[in-house]
Amino acid sequence: MEPHTGPGTHSEPGPHVIAPRRVSFDWENTPLHWIPGEPVATHVINVLHLLLPAGERWFVKVFKEALPLVDDPGLLKDFKGFMGQEATHSVQHSHVLDHLAAQRLDTAAYTRHVDFLFEKLLGERPPLGIPVPAREWLRFRLSLVAAIEQFTAVLGDWVLSADALDAAGSDAVMLDLLRWHGAEEVEHRAVAFDMYQHCGGEGLPRYARRIEGMAVVTPVLLWLWVWGASYLMRHDPALLRHGPGTEGRPRYSLREHNRAVTKRLLPSWGELGSAIPRYFRRSYHPSQEGSLRRAVEYLAASPAARAAAGAIGRAALP
Repeated sequence: MEPHTGPGTHSEPGPHVIAPRRVSFDWENTPLHWIPGEPVATHVINVLHLLLPAGERWFVKVFKEALPLVDDPGLLKDFKGFMGQEATHSVQHSHVLDHLAAQRLDTAAYTRHVDFLFEKLLGERPPLGIPVPAREWLRFRLSLVAAIEQFTAVLGDWVLSADALDAAGSDAVMLDLLRWHGAEEVEHRAVAFDMYQHCGGEGLPRYARRIEGMAVVTPVLLWLWVWGASYLMRHDPALLRHGPGTEGRPRYSLREHNRAVTKRLLPSWGELGSAIPRYFRRSYHPSQEGSLRRAVEYLAASPAARAAAGAIGRAALP
């Protein structure tokens, strides 16, 4: 794979249609620690499975609320493709949670808080009767989706070129899930941003709301990720210590996280953090993020995506 390059610097394909791929994955042989001998790296990435089922359902709900405001045919087409992809992502990551539960790692105590965040605190109406006009509440939530999608595009581009995960012997099915999802995040990297720009008003107030969205998302996402990784480490049945003086379980630690970063099993703090000032530029557009060519090439090679395309082709036969 070509090295990770941050913002898009490769020659890119021409006009590209965003469409969902009806993939499926067989988790029967995927071990709990799918990066062998690396529980911290495994569980830091596993936080995606905790956040995305509820988070991506919420993306779709917010976009459906904004649908009546869209009068651009091109954006509407991308909008529908985005919603189809995000709905599929939510379902596939939910299946991973089922797989974790089958391996005695129950995530329900964490995910119910995530559900509360997206369904109640960020629902169709402001929480606690806060007097925010409906249009402004929608714009605020669209700004949050756009900010989150900035990070998912960065993570997607990173995982597509993370050769260290292959070298570490990571489970092939999990890598395919992550790279299929990551490739689709790069593929639709600009849709949420364009949607916000279309519905978010004009001029300086629109830009200020965009900054506000990132200012909210960054600390909340960091908190959820550290909490999620800590939860998974504490509840991992394979990490239970036995014997005198060894009670308890290992906990997530920044030291072990940084060790995994050094091994290139996780993205660096710089790779993630540099996405924020890029997003703050007035002239910024997410089409500058990552490599669409690399994403499209992976989607053409992904075992799950190829199987989905084959199933569609067979269904079309007389």
